[in-house]
Amino acid sequence: MQRTTYNNNISSLNSLQASLMSTLQCLTFLFLFLLLQVATPASPLPLAGRRPILDNSNHSNFAKHPRRVVFPVNRGSCDLFSGEWVRDETYPLYRTEECGGGMIDPGFDCQTYGRPDSDYLKFRWKPFNCDVPRFNGVKFLQEMRNKTIMFVGDSLGRNQWESLMCMITSSAPFVHTHIIHEDPLSTFKILDYNVKVSFYRAPYLVDIAKIHGKTTLKLDEISVDASNAWRTADVLLFNTGHWWSHTGSLRGWEQMEIGGTYYGDMDRLVAMRKGLTTWSNWVLRYINSPLTRVFFLSVSPTHYNPHEWTSGAKASTLTQGGKTCYGQTTPFRGTSYPTNSYVDQKKVIDEVVKKMKSHVSLMDISMLSALRIDGHPSIYSGDLNPSLKKNPDRSSDCSHWCLPGLPDTWNQLFYAALLF
Repeated sequence: MQRTTYNNNISSLNSLQASLMSTLQCLTFLFLFLLLQVATPASPLPLAGRRPILDNSNHSNFAKHPRRVVFPVNRGSCDLFSGEWVRDETYPLYRTEECGGGMIDPGFDCQTYGRPDSDYLKFRWKPFNCDVPRFNGVKFLQEMRNKTIMFVGDSLGRNQWESLMCMITSSAPFVHTHIIHEDPLSTFKILDYNVKVSFYRAPYLVDIAKIHGKTTLKLDEISVDASNAWRTADVLLFNTGHWWSHTGSLRGWEQMEIGGTYYGDMDRLVAMRKGLTTWSNWVLRYINSPLTRVFFLSVSPTHYNPHEWTSGAKASTLTQGGKTCYGQTTPFRGTSYPTNSYVDQKKVIDEVVKKMKSHVSLMDISMLSALRIDGHPSIYSGDLNPSLKKNPDRSSDCSHWCLPGLPDTWNQLFYAALLF
């Protein structure tokens, strides 16, 4: 009897031990499983090329549509770049004095430097089959919170950068801001939203360096400094064009270089295509995040030859004997511009960007800008001395644009393409 009880107790202890061992194994497996889940994300991304996202809750529309092609925007429903200029008494979007000190370069500040007319400020771009949303600075800053927008290119890019600064501060007047002017990178900070709006000066996009004592345009290289700076941005808007056609002392280089071979000069369209191909390869290599938006501004036309717009007596106001844009006070009347002076460069840009498919959105502002024969600073480009002002044929700036002015429209279209 005692032996039977003893055996039963031994059997019960063995059973309890086995049960405890089984429970311990299950708990151990569960602990390791949970530990593995914490240590390993469900969908890991390669670390190379990634930037930390400071606040995922603020992506909103920007993140919902990370790459939308603007070639043109929503071709079936709304071509933002096909339309006409209509008079609008609610324009301009801001006054010069609302921009604050140091925002507008004297060369773009036409009203301050004596431009007597103001009708050129009263025109709004109206696409044929849709409307462009009016710029809302608060909405823009909310959408761009903790992000960097960077304009990269020549002085037309700077023209557009300064326009956007003015549009933001006039539309959101109570924000705290800070500007850092440096070369090649200048930055406008909106402190309340941790937003940076920068301009990186790179007229050709590709590198320029001294080689054997000569200023060399390196058609197959992007500088390391430029590359590192551009990669910090969440939104990039590139432009180039005018500098590729400069000659003589204005051209900015003494020789070109491709793969170790040096050229005193070459067909400028060939050089431009090579430079843009180098840029496109950089974008395809380094901009690999779906949350990084890349735009390219097409060629901004110049208006140095009145014969381009006087055929058919369509010029609005033309100073007798004038050879520049001086004296123009209203846009060219019509929906297309009767010249092809900028078409060759535009064709190169179009072809390079099209090959990149969805990586870059093209802002095709060439035609709508060509119609604005009235929008340039001409002789009201900074504090010109009286002798220069008396000779507009020699001293007029018919390349850049007054602020307020046309670049505000570029930015409204940029705003629409980015957020809507």
